[in-house]
Amino acid sequence: MINLKLPILLLTAICFTACDQKKSESVNTDVVSSPLNDYLIACESNGFNGAVLVAKGDRIILNKGYGFANKEKSFANTPKTVFDICSVTKQFTGTAILKLAENGKLELTDSLSAYFKDLPFDKQNITIHQLLTHSGGFGHDIGESDFDHIPENEYFQQLFDTDLLFTPGEKYEYSNSGYSILGRIIEIISGKSYESYLREQLFEPAGMAQTGYLLPKWSSDLVANEYLYNVINKENHVSKYQQDGKIAWPLKANGGINSTQEDMYKWYLALKNNTVLNKESTEKLTSPHILEYEGESSYYGYGWATFQSDRGTKVITHNGFNGVSYYEFIWFPEEDALILFSTNSSTRESSRIPFELEKMLFNENYKAKPISKNKVTELLTFIENYSGNVRNLGKELKQKFEVMLDDPVYLNRLSGIYLRGDDIEKAIVITELNTQLFPDNGNIWDTMGDVYFAAKQNEKAKDSYKKALEFKPENDDCFWCDNSTAQLISLEAKK
Repeated sequence: MINLKLPILLLTAICFTACDQKKSESVNTDVVSSPLNDYLIACESNGFNGAVLVAKGDRIILNKGYGFANKEKSFANTPKTVFDICSVTKQFTGTAILKLAENGKLELTDSLSAYFKDLPFDKQNITIHQLLTHSGGFGHDIGESDFDHIPENEYFQQLFDTDLLFTPGEKYEYSNSGYSILGRIIEIISGKSYESYLREQLFEPAGMAQTGYLLPKWSSDLVANEYLYNVINKENHVSKYQQDGKIAWPLKANGGINSTQEDMYKWYLALKNNTVLNKESTEKLTSPHILEYEGESSYYGYGWATFQSDRGTKVITHNGFNGVSYYEFIWFPEEDALILFSTNSSTRESSRIPFELEKMLFNENYKAKPISKNKVTELLTFIENYSGNVRNLGKELKQKFEVMLDDPVYLNRLSGIYLRGDDIEKAIVITELNTQLFPDNGNIWDTMGDVYFAAKQNEKAKDSYKKALEFKPENDDCFWCDNSTAQLISLEAKK
């Protein structure tokens, strides 16, 4: 099985309050703090692309871009570069809901039946509070992708027809679709599109002109392209939004808003200074409403996660990942600190950069270790530049990178990249090499089955799935077994 998800870590990073709202209207650019900048330059040399803003007290101490927004045109990332903030979109949705509540347009205890007709019985009493806290029971994403333009009525009909994962209010289960429901409620009450309401009620009062889906008039030169493992140009979501002329419901209100670090700093000031919401509403927005995971200390508010730092101070944070780009907004209200982190070519290594920046800020003696070069990036660069016969690719990879290939995860990631990119020939060669290097790994045999299945080599697929099940762990902790079993049943049924 190919694990497509990069763990989204709620890293303990830092947030520094800033100057007053009037000063924020003109954000200083390219502000450099030497130790932080030196560390980030070292990370840049090993593949980091993005932009970072750090503020402490009443001043910005770092505001700088690193690497490229567009490699092909040699456009560098800058403080004005537009990035996908991914699931950090959710806190805008939470703020918009509380704005409507402030204005007497809704109550957080309102149920779905107040806004949607003919709901199944088990959905009727789900409240707005439960949707905001991911405790409504929804866990299913509708649609094939973020750009699946299912008609509005059909999208919500399908969503409301799904089975709930648990009794509403019982526990936390992260749900993108729950926030899409909130986005639709905002539209129903306001009579405006989701983005128009945010622009009028949130962004304009905060002085933000570079934030949204379609309404900002961005120059294409300012929007960061996304580079898978810092190699393959996946372009950017803004161009897809503009091509489609609308935002699909699988994404709207739960992710995909784009912004700059300078605009997000203005948003931070608006929250801190109660410019958009009053103090009581801001406290509701950022309060710990529900425990995220048993045995841990992180709580979810309304579009924000909150927990205690190692220093015993409050952290208000959210991050997001769209498969290529990663964004992190981290605010320490009690320590008057802020880190805004974005990258348009996320790797596991780059996702720990905010954590290192935090340590440097709170411990002047801490010596941060720059990120290392990503092994998948090195392998992918070689493959993308390989001009020989594809059938010889496996042999070439083994000869050149045998020492590096000490873990099956690297080639497995590459298998997924080429499988999803419909380059089945490369996916076969890479996965076959992985089974040769790690013949006792059931997960790799499961991936081999998926690749053969995509290539319509059904007999080889069945053999691979059977092999995967032979390596089922004795403790039954087999994350690939369900897939192998289901695929075997499906293949047998086709006889």
